[in-house]
Amino acid sequence: MPNFAGTWKMRSSENFDELLKALGVNAMLRKVAVAAASKPHVEIRQDGDQFYIKTSTTVRTTEINFKIGESFEEETVDGRKCRSLATWENENKIYCKQTLIEGDGPKTYWTRELANDELILPKTSFKKSSVSSLAINAFAEEIDDTHTLCAKSCSKEPKQC
Repeated sequence: MPNFAGTWKMRSSENFDELLKALGVNAMLRKVAVAAASKPHVEIRQDGDQFYIKTSTTVRTTEINFKIGESFEEETVDGRKCRSLATWENENKIYCKQTLIEGDGPKTYWTRELANDELILPKTSFKKSSVSSLAINAFAEEIDDTHTLCAKSCSKEPKQC
């Protein structure tokens, strides 16, 4: 079983503004969200299929607890409440489908994949650090320009990574 536990430092993030635009977030809120998401601090704890993910930015902190195969409530990246279900897509990849509790909007999901000591998420790149963390970003199914983001494991002091 892969171990997602640890803290991750963002290496790069691309097209986050386009993601928020596709979700219908207005320009002012997009600007704030993009700035806040530039240096997230994320902590992941894992005990088998049980996960705890805490993501902190300058604007807000989110926490989710979930078990693979059991539904849970969370918010999409644009703040809509949803019921989510995370499953193992393959040996090293989590796929989480989000279903809105109220209203309409783009269908969203998120994935997290471990490959060669990297954490791979659409839209964002992180490297493992003893101080920093990774962000959980949902993305719209309608967006075709997704790209891979990677995070290299780092054993050096954070300023040297």
